[in-house]
Amino acid sequence: MKILMLTWEYPPRIVGGIARVVHDLSKRLIKDGHEVTVVTYREGNTPYYEDDKGVKVYRVDNYMIKANNFIEWIMQLNFNMVAKASEIIAKEGKFDVIHAHDWLVANSAKTLKHAYEIPIISTIHATESGRNSGIHDETQRYINDTEWMLTYESTEVIVNSNFMKGHVQNLFGLPFDKINVVPNGINITNFNGIERDYEFRRQYASDNEKIILYMGRLVYEKGIQHLISAMPKILNGYNDAKLIIAGKGGMLEELKSQAERMGIGNKVYFTGYLNSKQVQKMYKCSDIAVFPSTYEPFGIVALEAMLAGVPTVVSDVGGLNEIVEHKVNGMKSYAGNSNSVADSILTLLYDHQLCSSIAKNAKSKVKQEYNWNKIAQDTHFVYQKAICQTMAEKQARQIEQEQAQKTKKAKNTDSEITNLLAFKSKHAYA
Repeated sequence: MKILMLTWEYPPRIVGGIARVVHDLSKRLIKDGHEVTVVTYREGNTPYYEDDKGVKVYRVDNYMIKANNFIEWIMQLNFNMVAKASEIIAKEGKFDVIHAHDWLVANSAKTLKHAYEIPIISTIHATESGRNSGIHDETQRYINDTEWMLTYESTEVIVNSNFMKGHVQNLFGLPFDKINVVPNGINITNFNGIERDYEFRRQYASDNEKIILYMGRLVYEKGIQHLISAMPKILNGYNDAKLIIAGKGGMLEELKSQAERMGIGNKVYFTGYLNSKQVQKMYKCSDIAVFPSTYEPFGIVALEAMLAGVPTVVSDVGGLNEIVEHKVNGMKSYAGNSNSVADSILTLLYDHQLCSSIAKNAKSKVKQEYNWNKIAQDTHFVYQKAICQTMAEKQARQIEQEQAQKTKKAKNTDSEITNLLAFKSKHAYA
């Protein structure tokens, strides 16, 4: 199968979780014998074309025209993605499916669909309404409407959790059977050969301190502010603990100020951006990982922590709520409740046997249910559904057109017979 992936991020450009999902899914589909082409945005000095171990990656610049805002910037990016994909199709032939990742590539996917009659499968990784707890301004409304348009134009829609299936169905009014739940996955060999590096660990905490880790973007819906608010209660019950916040985002200064105002600046360390090797080491150096999101469609970082063998605390929302079973393969806390977050963390700090049991069960669950072999097969099945449905719709249209032509021809014949009889009748009378 020839597959076109449209995404605004692909390694080494990583903005959120989409880059890793597209990368890992594409690699697995290649191993399964498919041909995968990715068209994405070119950032920095990355090459315009790259053969990424079998995945053909084409990167495009934005137009040289300076965009007035982010929406215009995205639209200009889509123009160039259409141009590049059309160039590839002209050289190498038509794709079987277009796999569009989020609203950022909706317009290029729609254009290519109608130009070349290729079905779209879209993955909705998150929604604007979910991120912002509703739609509050015109920019958010535009993004929300574009998300709806992408799901409308798609033959099949993929979401990564049952929570997202219900959310997307209610938000956009989609048919229930059009939405397919295919979870995100993780490379189950990510932490092979990675051991705890004590020299690395001492850059962030003392040997006697337990590291409580948050890994991810520093944005409001990730709930980091509630984790910081939980620290006084945690330190009161277990003083030898330190919170490490790894990642970057728009809330960095606000979160730093919060920690200083609370008088715990010495117990909260902000690492900034970490590369992939540092991320692996950081997980292995941590004692507890915490993801206190208030909105989380899936939560791939939780899978990383679980695979690394770190006891994990999550909030009871979205995909996180489906991944973790309380006190079996992780701990849950009430979303937005710092006391609940503190209680779950303290339970783990006090109970080493529970930590060991949770870590073992979590690693087993990730390996069984979230490996890319299974996920790629499920995704391929959705591709097949979309192709079959598109072919059926095309055949139905052809039959309809043929019937319309027959009806028109029959009407014309009836009209000719009527005219002939009228002519004969007239001349016979004469």
